[in-house]
Amino acid sequence: MIATGALAQHVKTVGAITELVLPAQSTQAASTIDFAHALPMPLPNPGLLPPSLGESALFAPASLGAPGHAIGGVGNGTRTSIQLAAPSQLSTQDGGVGSQEFGTSSQLFTTNRVDALGDNTQFYYAFRPTGKLFFNIGTATYVCSASLLKPGVVVTAAHCVANFGRQQFYSNWVFVPAYSNGSAPYGVWPTASAAVLSAYYTGSDPCAVSGVVCQDDVAVLILNPQSGVYAGNRTGWYGYGWNGYGFNGSAQALINQLGYPVALDSGALMERNDSQGYGAPSFSNNTIIGSLMTGGSSGGPWHVNLGVAPILAGTSFGNAAARNTVVGVTSWGYTDTTVKQQGASPFTSANVVPLVNYACTASPAAC
Repeated sequence: MIATGALAQHVKTVGAITELVLPAQSTQAASTIDFAHALPMPLPNPGLLPPSLGESALFAPASLGAPGHAIGGVGNGTRTSIQLAAPSQLSTQDGGVGSQEFGTSSQLFTTNRVDALGDNTQFYYAFRPTGKLFFNIGTATYVCSASLLKPGVVVTAAHCVANFGRQQFYSNWVFVPAYSNGSAPYGVWPTASAAVLSAYYTGSDPCAVSGVVCQDDVAVLILNPQSGVYAGNRTGWYGYGWNGYGFNGSAQALINQLGYPVALDSGALMERNDSQGYGAPSFSNNTIIGSLMTGGSSGGPWHVNLGVAPILAGTSFGNAAARNTVVGVTSWGYTDTTVKQQGASPFTSANVVPLVNYACTASPAAC
């Protein structure tokens, strides 16, 4: 079911990072990915309700260390569209702006397609660095969501990469940025390696709910270049922030979530969710939002300041104004139809920073 044999021999641990180095691209079993029938990676369910918004006032983001961020880039926009599967017949009647919603938690959110009515908005920055992540668990194909933090470095959830505490990696990850109803507008990008924190790999990571609500459900993948070009050279890539970047002193932020939940538009289109997020110290400092997203959204980016910045006149930006800054990825949520909440391990100077630094040291050209 999990990576074994030759793949297992490529697992190595360097300090706090455990990495699976994959075979050369020419020997990867691309035929093992079934783009048309990929299953949603089950969204981990904590099994108990998270603490309320009021708890966030007890958590000072600065306790994680000084907030910081790295900026992204827009890319050149070059498309090389590949048809991966037959497109689904999707209605456009519900493509307009929706009202705010909430579940039994009463946490407000709004979930809609990224695309404007009659337009492929996801083909443009700042949406196109997000995509679908296909991979194998045994012979079955699963799908998560993911995004680019460097031209050739993808971030996703660790539970889309490894089996928590089992010291087992999954296999054959393929990233499809801006996936759109069966097509790959910016190509298909196999991976060279995958890395998680060793604490997640061995099961020693601090978790409020073991293997579900954890401190470090974060992973990075290094992509293989194609003719010397990486996916992010075309799509652009996001910045990323850590230690509470974009959060106020009460550990609250407006979170813009992107992903491909299979329960919405059959996972064929990129979806956007906007919600107030709050930090929950009793939930391993995870950020919690209201969301309609479901299985398949795991690993999708959580941004602050998503979008193209306006030109200012007579005013100024706020204190944490870096645009398109990822501060977490979808880690867990509820699979019933009432709660409507999801959570993310916080990006910190002890997880996303060493993971990206490790990837850039291993493959400088990818950064």
